[in-house]
Amino acid sequence: MCAALSFAVASEQNDTHDVAARIVGAALVDSRAHDKLAWLTDRIGNRLAGSEALTRAIAWSAEQFERDGLERVWTDEVMVPHWVRGRERARVVAPVEHRLPILALGGSVGTPEGGITAEVVVVDGFESLEVLGEAARGRIVLFNRKMERGFTSENGYGSLSKFRSAGPSAAAKQGAVAMLIRSLGTADYRLPHTGALRYEDGVEKIPSAAVTAEDAMLIARLAEAGETVRIELELGSKTLPDARSANVLAELRGRERPDEVVVIGAHLDSWDVGTGAHDDGAGCAIVMETMRLLKKHDLIPRRTIRAVLFTNEENGLRGGRDYAERYADEMPRHVAAIESDLGGGAPIGFGVTAGEGGVEIVREIAKHLSVIGADQVFPRGGGADISRMKEYGVPQIAQLPDPALYFDYHHTEADTLDKIDRHDLDRNVAAMALMAYMLAEWDEPLPRIEVVDDD
Repeated sequence: MCAALSFAVASEQNDTHDVAARIVGAALVDSRAHDKLAWLTDRIGNRLAGSEALTRAIAWSAEQFERDGLERVWTDEVMVPHWVRGRERARVVAPVEHRLPILALGGSVGTPEGGITAEVVVVDGFESLEVLGEAARGRIVLFNRKMERGFTSENGYGSLSKFRSAGPSAAAKQGAVAMLIRSLGTADYRLPHTGALRYEDGVEKIPSAAVTAEDAMLIARLAEAGETVRIELELGSKTLPDARSANVLAELRGRERPDEVVVIGAHLDSWDVGTGAHDDGAGCAIVMETMRLLKKHDLIPRRTIRAVLFTNEENGLRGGRDYAERYADEMPRHVAAIESDLGGGAPIGFGVTAGEGGVEIVREIAKHLSVIGADQVFPRGGGADISRMKEYGVPQIAQLPDPALYFDYHHTEADTLDKIDRHDLDRNVAAMALMAYMLAEWDEPLPRIEVVDDD
């Protein structure tokens, strides 16, 4: 390598190091992410699709982007499901009486007036349900499967969530009158965890709810002892006509290639329990503060960074779908999409789905985050809201906080601000801001995902 070229390479590396240090330093000493999260959770509260609280959150976040000096801030209207929880009550009535804390699953129908009382059958999955066959008719099916820590483990959230989403229709096909599921959580705090179900077309819709791990184990013990377990269940949940909502968008316009876009996103909605601090208020605060810090410190990359706070991730994904469809013509110029939707734990790195060489580029960038422990890069990543962009070949990146405690509180009344460490949140801002800036500044776009044409 000639001396001049060697000097140029060294100079470029030094410049990159200096910019990285500026970004990380700004996030650690000048972040307002926790203040934003406190307002969103403590002042606005939980934000289910269709609720007045979500409408307030949309207006508030757009106003915050404007106050933070972003050149372009706008909202895209999206029609979303409007499900309401209503009264919930359950108890074991035989062979002994026990009160059961429950949460209806999002989208569940209600019980007939006065509720239902029926015998319970316990299964550990779809295969054991099919073996029961007619024995499930007229009964309440309880899916009792312990969730383990580790998203991708055999009994992690990614594997067990199918029982929550598809379990109601599977039980209904066997003639069950209701479905219960052992909560998908990693701590036994006697907390029920809600989440969305998906009714299958042409199959009867039956009431469905989550019970705590402790109560699922109790019911299973009684059944294993040969007892006939009967449960009384009342759910007042119902689905109203679709409601107006919106995605909130803001841009930091690129200085050289403004038509090329790096998306950073999180979802603004939450379940109607707790205040949605981990899921996904933390992600929203990370995205919003990333934009403020880059703008304030005049860190304008070559390409545009576009923040998107998606609506209706929890029970419909309407916001993510709308974005990909609305901006379909721009997708060839979307060079990456980063999603923050795994809470506010200490940052550990990123998961990446991209074309050949993409993981290596992200790994090279992430080296600058070793000082905050966020330099691990895994060859798989994405997120629910950005997943539709994958169909256009847009590289997918998941920001990864430490998930150790995330599923202790996920979808429960305990998902509140006190579970978030301010310093961890600021380090997540540093990780997001650095990755977004560097991808928007990189000479060549991140290699795209190969799109397979089914035709």
